[in-house]
Amino acid sequence: MVGTLLTVGILIALALEHFLPNNHGLVIAICLLCVLPISIITIRAELERMLSLFRALTGTVTSYKDGDFSFSLHWPQNDELSDLVAAHNDLGNVLRQQRLDLVQRELLLDTMVQNTPVAMLLVSESGPIVYANLAARQLLHQGRKLEGHNLQEILTAASPALLEALARGGDGLFTTREAGADIDEEEVYHLARRSFHLNGRKHELLLLRQLTMELRRQEVQTWKKVIRVISHELNNSLAPLTSLAHSGAELVRRGQTERLPQILATIEERTRHLESFILGYARFAKLPAPRLEAQQWAPFLDQLSEQVVFRLIGEPPAEACAFDPAQLEQALLNLLKNAHESGSPPDQVSLEVRQLHEGVRLDVQDRGPGMSDAVLTNALVPFYSTKRSGTGLGLALAREIAEAHGGRITLNNRDGGGLTVTIILPQG
Repeated sequence: MVGTLLTVGILIALALEHFLPNNHGLVIAICLLCVLPISIITIRAELERMLSLFRALTGTVTSYKDGDFSFSLHWPQNDELSDLVAAHNDLGNVLRQQRLDLVQRELLLDTMVQNTPVAMLLVSESGPIVYANLAARQLLHQGRKLEGHNLQEILTAASPALLEALARGGDGLFTTREAGADIDEEEVYHLARRSFHLNGRKHELLLLRQLTMELRRQEVQTWKKVIRVISHELNNSLAPLTSLAHSGAELVRRGQTERLPQILATIEERTRHLESFILGYARFAKLPAPRLEAQQWAPFLDQLSEQVVFRLIGEPPAEACAFDPAQLEQALLNLLKNAHESGSPPDQVSLEVRQLHEGVRLDVQDRGPGMSDAVLTNALVPFYSTKRSGTGLGLALAREIAEAHGGRITLNNRDGGGLTVTIILPQG
């Protein structure tokens, strides 16, 4: 544009110089009067095109803010503005591709959430249901849409077990059964609840998972394992008893009775072992609810030391604690017996009782080989045992007792070898 104006000005000046050779000032004035209007018109036209481009840029940016990335610009000239337009169009292409990828991921996620067997409800603080997947609609509203409905209105037709589980707060299991249904048709669900803030407002996510089939499969597997363990133990005991009984009868027939006392003693030992085995299973299966009574630690530990050897670390708490003395004694006997059977030196089997802010902590420690990661994971599972003649009930019974008291039990390997089994009892 500037080159064009200069060319026009030079041509006008040459023409005037030819007609007015001696009047240079007049030539310049006439040139300015001719070129200036042309310059103003040309610059104004160029500025209008640039302003139009800037308005278009503003419009596309506004469209990007609204989530619309379908616009692009065109600039015919090959100058700096064309580079700006090309960069702007490239940005739009990138945003458009990212938006497409995001939509695809959201579609995939929504498909997965909608078709998961876990019923999902997202509820706002004020009560309306914000989101519900297909499983939630089938469970609570006969397949109809739930969004926009108030949760309390929907729950009026829900089972009393679900209402009770929601009223308790937190996570937990509950069982539902329709009126007139057989007990075999009971359905077991797990309720999980999580609260969080979404768009500055508090929301709660409810997850309802049906566990009936999984629990039945686990129940069958557990019974199979119980039967295998009991069958193995019975065979190990009954086979020698049968052989010994036959040998005793044969000796009596021959009149060789001098070995009968040894045979009868072996039969008695195997019978007592079998009786202890069966009683252990019965005790685990029929563990009663603990009878909590305020107990002083010193006399309780003195009585425990009369039944099993251990080293008491530190002084026990002076404050009384509410627990069932018979059950806690049984749990500690199991743990101390395991510690001695681990191969630990007897003087390294210890018990420590400490007062905590949340309750009382009991640590049973040994200097045996400890446990591998796999054993630590499964040690508290009923009937799991790494011992050849073990029943897998000692630690499981200790866990049942601790949890029945409202406490918990943990296992950890010690630095330098050995194991620490910790029972935490709430302060009663």
